[in-house]
Amino acid sequence: MEITKNTIIGDILDADFEVAPYFLEMGMHCLGCPASRGESIEEACAVHGTDPEELVAKLNEHFAKKA
Repeated sequence: MEITKNTIIGDILDADFEVAPYFLEMGMHCLGCPASRGESIEEACAVHGTDPEELVAKLNEHFAKKA
């Protein structure tokens, strides 16, 4: 799975819930909320004041190790 800043958070979590700590690190503690699962990486990072590119890089590194 390749992640971009437009990837929907729910799709990422459905693919591998082991990435949840990456979202928790950025302050996104509402992973079970239906609204948050429908947001893109970019939207969530804007709300939480974090860098979407940094999160995208971490997630892509995680998924690359799984391949």
